Amino acid sequence: MRLYLASTSPARLATLRAAGIEPVAIAPGVDEEAAVAEAEARTGRALEPAELVQLLARLKCEAVLDPEVLAAAGLEPVDLDGFLFGGDSAFELDGTIYGKPHEPHIARERWLQQRGRSGVLHSGHWLIDHRGGAVRAAVGRASRAVVHFADDIETYEIDAYIATGEPLKVAGAFTIDARGAGFIDRIEGDPHTVVGLSIPLLRRLVHELGGRWTELWNR
Repeated sequence: MRLYLASTSPARLATLRAAGIEPVAIAPGVDEEAAVAEAEARTGRALEPAELVQLLARLKCEAVLDPEVLAAAGLEPVDLDGFLFGGDSAFELDGTIYGKPHEPHIARERWLQQRGRSGVLHSGHWLIDHRGGAVRAAVGRASRAVVHFADDIETYEIDAYIATGEPLKVAGAFTIDARGAGFIDRIEGDPHTVVGLSIPLLRRLVHELGGRWTELWNR
């Protein structure tokens, strides 16, 4: 049974591979900022963290059903036979949601703010049962983990970390599975959530859709 990953995140790919799954990675091409703005305009309020990551996880997963998205990945609709997974993450600090910083100066401001403190990493999960080449059902849920940052992080370490480019394209401007690991004292909750994909939760979602987790093991 194949798993189609609606993401080009190296961390999610590595996490799945470590769990024995070699997914088919597909770039979903979702305009995240536009999608969130549209949802907030429709509801007339700011989205809660869990709502935000679930919205984007679902949109990314559903984008894989678009023939144009598949064509860009060298696939056709007939190739989709298995489970489709989409995920998204956001970091919450003092009630404010932070996504990817993109710019070095923004990442630096965030690190100066969050060192020595704790925040919550929210990860959205959406899974579509596409066995047999058609949508049969879908299910999703968000997970969360509390991240405690070290209080002795030197400013030169922050500058050196940002210079690597690693924190610019990840929620909250930090990682736990690469260079950023040295700046995190502990995690409360599933550590995989911080990577952007909770393996235990994904397993449960597969079961909810009537699948067998071990049938995804293909490495």
